Amino acid sequence: MDYGLIGKIDKAKRYAEERERISFEKFTATIAGDNNNHTVTYDKGQWDCDCDFFQSRGRCSHTMALEMILEGMVDIADVD
Repeated sequence: MDYGLIGKIDKAKRYAEERERISFEKFTATIAGDNNNHTVTYDKGQWDCDCDFFQSRGRCSHTMALEMILEGMVDIADVD
């Protein structure tokens, strides 16, 4: 048995439970929307989405969904 790996698995579980340890700097995600797939990017606090609503408003359901999923791990945009 690989006892070193068992220790790493336990540590990984602890990290996963302590979400405040994790912060995202940059990523790209695809969200399957009701009509089309949309590409959302996050780069050092700045969101972008290829949907028309985001292009006109700077925020959309796709970026807000990821903000909810990643609560506490990304900066949340200010809502006017």
